[in-house]
Parts: sequence; structure tokens; C-alpha cells
Amino acid sequence: MTILRFLSKRSWKTRPSPAILLGSTRPYSPAAVLPDGIDRTPDSFARNSLAVDQLLSDLQTHIRKLAGYELYDESLPSGGIVSGIGPVHGRLCMFVANDPTVKGGTYYPITVKKHLRAQEVAAQCHLPCIYLVDSGGANLPRQAEVFPDRDNFGRVFYNQAQMSSEGIPQIALVLGSCTAGGAYIPAMADESVIVKGNGTIFLAGPPLVKAATGEEVSAEDLGGASLHCKISGVSDHFADDELHGLAIGRRIVKNLYMSGKQGVINSQPNYTLEYKEPLYDVKELRSIAPADQKQPVDIRSVIARIVDGSEFDEFKKLYGTTLVTGFARIFGQSVGIIGNNGILFTESALKGTHFIELCAQRNIPLIFLQNITGFMVGSRSEAGGIAKAGAKMVMAVSCAKAAGVLAQIERSNKKRQHIEWSEEDEEKFKDKVVEAYEREANPYYSTARLWDDGIIDPADTRKILGLCLSASIKHAPQDTKYGVFRM
Repeated sequence: MTILRFLSKRSWKTRPSPAILLGSTRPYSPAAVLPDGIDRTPDSFARNSLAVDQLLSDLQTHIRKLAGYELYDESLPSGGIVSGIGPVHGRLCMFVANDPTVKGGTYYPITVKKHLRAQEVAAQCHLPCIYLVDSGGANLPRQAEVFPDRDNFGRVFYNQAQMSSEGIPQIALVLGSCTAGGAYIPAMADESVIVKGNGTIFLAGPPLVKAATGEEVSAEDLGGASLHCKISGVSDHFADDELHGLAIGRRIVKNLYMSGKQGVINSQPNYTLEYKEPLYDVKELRSIAPADQKQPVDIRSVIARIVDGSEFDEFKKLYGTTLVTGFARIFGQSVGIIGNNGILFTESALKGTHFIELCAQRNIPLIFLQNITGFMVGSRSEAGGIAKAGAKMVMAVSCAKAAGVLAQIERSNKKRQHIEWSEEDEEKFKDKVVEAYEREANPYYSTARLWDDGIIDPADTRKILGLCLSASIKHAPQDTKYGVFRM
């Protein structure tokens, strides 16, 4: 069986030559409409990009390869996109890749038709969809033919939403400029990867922004990898270059688990008898937590001592950094891990909600490593919607079939009924509160009241988690249903 080259383990020794990108493997047609502010000169393009033909050269089945042949006055090789089926980690996937050397990756009517057919096949066969996005959206001279009808450009996004709701993963790799309609493909994906320097996502490019608002901004500042991975959260994974992005894409597919969905075929088990011990001694957990509760501890150091091979595929690493989320295995069982790395901010809560949704969709058990005092407070947090973001996370946890518990402790105001205390009274009250807090914060206090299922030796954490996971997956997985998430 051929391995899909674009996500294969083989490393690229050299970058493609400009001749490859100019169409040595198939006819090249100069872009009629190029994304704003992107350098597409041959040397620059070849230096920073891999050719679509190289990325997808080992597809086992191409879909509608001759699309657009002699259909228009201008040349439109393969309709401007390459689509087909191929395996990644043994799982068949549907690929749809924009070719930026053909009309800047923009969509003609035939491009839309080909894209929709690929999605139709994916939906019928329950194949994960992987989009290699480098598109300027609709081809502007033909936009009247692209937008209006039921089965035109907007149907692409409708299909993405429908397949995601059915548990068919939607994964986007942003390899170039994604403008206007092209921006919605990664924005609507379950998980998205963006390449530093090459990848951008925006509804309007710098020239249009300047014309509409007067703002002068570079493409990178407007919608580059750093912006969308650290600030907006539109993209989930930051890639240093295309090779790194493709490796991340492979890991995403490897972590997929869709069993339990009616009609799903070619699903990989989320459990294997073969596993590796952690690289770090689990007994070190006895001393890894500081005695001073105010001193933070990186939750990744805990994760490294409980998961197989100390391998942890982190999700949204640069966004909402006070919450750590990602996929791993414990005794061969796939798990999603949510660990606190400080108090929760709005971004952290939104990140947690997104991750819980992914795990619920894929029937992956959730493990909560809780070490937190609550949510961030203050006028800035309230204006940022901290209560609303926190409510989303609470709803996600409550509705997910593999649910956990989130506790929040609040302080009372010293002013009650317009009575102000003296400093002496206040100190006496504080002493009593501190004493009570320290007494009730003791783990034996809570376990005696059955607030938990017991206290364990930290060195037994991995073993106990493995036992709990083994017990929890005996039942058939159930579909998760959510209420309304407030915007």
C-alpha cells in the first residue's frame, strides 16, 4: 500500500524547484485573481511552499481529475483543486487541496462542483476530510455564477457543519493565504493548522482593509499564524514550516477515534495492548508539587509522568495558556487531558470548551488534572465575558458523557448591610476564616465527607487512572447532546 506522501514519514531533503511550482507536472495557468498582499513570484513561492502535485502525488484515488478541461477560454487544470482518497496511519481520508498556481486557488463554478462532490463522497463513506487550504475565495469575475444557488460556494460550509455534527472530522491545514470565503474553511474546521510566514486567514486582505477603513496593516499582522494561534484562537496548531504542519496533520489523524458512531467505517481502535512506560519516574510525583500552594507547578511535568512514553500532543498550546489540553495514551488507552496551569481566563475557558467538544465527538475519555483556585476576576475579565465563557465550559463538561467536576471558591465582601468593621474586628475575623480554610482545605476533610472517591499515593496515579479508564470504557459510548452556548 502506498503511503500518502503529503503526510508520510519520509522527510523532504530539498525544496521543490520553481519549475515544479510553475507546472512541470501539469499545465500552469497564471492567477487571474490573487490574494491581497501575497508574494507569488516564482522564487519566493518555491522557497516557501511545496507543490500540490508533490504533496498529493500518492493519492490512491483521484476524484474528477479532468474537471475544467476545455471548459473555459482560460486554462483551469483539474478545476483548480486536487481531491482524492488516501491513507494516513492506516485510516482512509478525503483530501481537498487548493492549487494556488491556478488562478490563485480561487473558486470557479466547476471548482465548487468538484469540491462538493469530494465532500459528498466523504459524508457517504464517513471519511475524515483534510483540507489543504490556499485560496483567495470566489473567483471575482465569475462570482455571480459561484454564490447564488443552493449547491454553490456556500454549500461547502454547510457540508462542513453537517459532517462535523455527524462526527466526521474536518481538519484544515492553512498553507497559504485564505481570503474571504477561503477563510471560512479553516475557521469551521474541527482542528486547524497554520504555517508561519505562509499561512494567513482574513475576510479581507490589507489593500481592501485600507480602502474600507484607512488602516494600514501587513498580511501577517492582519491574519498570520501568531495572531490566530495566540490571540484570536481561530487556528489550533502553529507550524514552523509546511513540513512541520504536515507532521502535525499526521498526529491529528492518528489521534482520531470515531467508534460508536453508526455507519462509521475504517475506525481505528482507541486502545492497544502495546504501550510504552513514561520516560520519567512516576514516583517523582510525590515531590513534584511544591509545599507552598502559591507556587505554581507546570502541569506538563505531571502529564509526562503518567502518559505512555511521556508523549503528549498538545491542543491550542499558544492560546489560553493557563489551561493545558491535549491527547495522550495511558496503558494504550486514548485519553484527552485537561490540566490547570493557573487560574482560568476567558481564553482558557473557551479553549477547554473546544477541547471537550472534540473529545465528546470522538468518544475519547477525559482526564481532569485539577489544581486551580477559580476564574480570573476584575472589570477587564467581566467586560471580556468571563462568566459567559465559564458557563460554556461548565455546559460542555456537564453534557459530555465523560464528565468531570469544576469547583469554584469565592470570597465574601467585608461590607455587609452598610456596617464597616474596625481593623481589630477584621483581623479576628480573618484569623478565624484562615483557620477554617486551612482545616477544610485538608484532603482528609473532604474525603471524610465523600466529596471524592478517595486519596491515593501520587506514585500510584498512573496505575489508578489506568484502572478507572478500563472500568469506564466497558459501556457502549453514547452521543453527546448540548444545549445552547451563549455567544
